[in-house]
Amino acid sequence: MTTFSEADLEQATLEWLEELEFTTISGSEISPDGNYPERNSYNDVVLSNRLLTAIQRINPHLPNDAIEDALRQITIPKHPSLITNNQTFHKYITDGVDVALRDKEGAIQYDKAQIFDFNNVNNNDWLAVNQFTVIEGKSEKRPDIVIFVNERHRT
Repeated sequence: MTTFSEADLEQATLEWLEELEFTTISGSEISPDGNYPERNSYNDVVLSNRLLTAIQRINPHLPNDAIEDALRQITIPKHPSLITNNQTFHKYITDGVDVALRDKEGAIQYDKAQIFDFNNVNNNDWLAVNQFTVIEGKSEKRPDIVIFVNERHRT
């Protein structure tokens, strides 16, 4: 009988995700004190620069102000209730984020900023991060693998 360790299963999962064209990276590399930091602190759970780039790529028709407004709405919780915030985020995923922008005459118009490209899945980016440490208060968590969608990093 062959036995697998947790580390073996984690590595096999990462290899499987790579076969599915996910980019894989170690959480320590993108941690605040890593070689390629993408988070300001360990309580950041969104890779904001990657998300901003994805929203810009998927919504080239929107001006930067609208893109930044969408990013703010996604990353700053509006309600004290976790359930309500999750419901709001689900609506952003399915319907897009309402953003205001000015037309050529200066009038305010409204549009949607999409955070996923459902029509062209190849326009989405898939990132798997192993050992992604999150510290909240005095509690430290380190999931084996976290999947980020549309968090492509461009240098």
